[in-house]
Amino acid sequence: MARMLVLGIDTSCDDTAAGVVRDGREILSNVIYSQHELHAAFKGVVPEIASRAHTERIGVVVRQALAEADVSLDGVGAVAVTTRPGLVGSLLVGVAFARSLAFGRGLPLVAVHHIEAHAIAARADHPDLEYPFVALVASGGHTALYACRGPRDIALLGQTMDDAAGECFDKVANVLGLPQPGGPAVSRLAQEGRPDAVAFPRFRPGDGEHAAATPFSFSGLKTAVLYYVKGVGGRRDGPDRDDLPVSRADVAASFERAAVDALAGPSLEAAAREGVRDLVVGGGVAANRVLRRVLVERAPAGLRVRFPRPALCADNGAMIAMRGAELFALGERAPLDVDVDPYAA
Repeated sequence: MARMLVLGIDTSCDDTAAGVVRDGREILSNVIYSQHELHAAFKGVVPEIASRAHTERIGVVVRQALAEADVSLDGVGAVAVTTRPGLVGSLLVGVAFARSLAFGRGLPLVAVHHIEAHAIAARADHPDLEYPFVALVASGGHTALYACRGPRDIALLGQTMDDAAGECFDKVANVLGLPQPGGPAVSRLAQEGRPDAVAFPRFRPGDGEHAAATPFSFSGLKTAVLYYVKGVGGRRDGPDRDDLPVSRADVAASFERAAVDALAGPSLEAAAREGVRDLVVGGGVAANRVLRRVLVERAPAGLRVRFPRPALCADNGAMIAMRGAELFALGERAPLDVDVDPYAA
């Protein structure tokens, strides 16, 4: 790959992000403006608020990313931007900004699939990580397994049939009266609890023809936690009462272990079926310390489990630049009128 700089922009959900990458893997900057405080009162992302905040911050974030990388737009070889999937209003802000930069500076534009970028993010931290590998991408909006056979061959193996893992963490945080973002809050509380205190269910796909296509499900686990904490029929009042047989920390730890078990089993099985040397984990849930430990402990001999640094687990511009650089080297270019696809698989 020729030595070059790529600017990556991501506004797929509620983080305004930009980063600069050199030679496809060397991250020079990775700036993320979080909107968590704007959405906290609503216990979830409000699309209209998200897109408005992106509009207000994207120029500042891109300028900061360039400044931290100590480069100007004159030194950038291409602009990569998330065009799919995500919130339609949020995506449009990033794409419009990237198109303007590309047109005004005469730069090539590269369209990037947000989940594919998560799947390869760990390559920044593992120089020896090459195709093929299996990737688990687990976040607030997505939980899926991909066979990454080459830069042009990233195929969906299977995905959750209902809730995403990160979404489940957020909803359990609400049940337990914890702040958002829910994943880190649940994990912090879980460190004080016992993971075997409550026998929450683990979803396991069956043996039918569609089992591999739907290896995950988290709605049952979420409901089990809700019923345990609040009680069937509303006989209990909430997470602060003192009549639970175990502590809230025990509930958090038991839930976290059940969620991790549900992620780990199908991921290791997919890696075995594909016959790969590496299982890569990406997305916000990849930062979970229990998931990291369990996957490494359960991985069979010969399988390496690779994680990106925590900053690359969240939505970020650096991974978009990495994926964009990869596609650019293969001759991929997007037209200046490229559109967004919020529902892309």
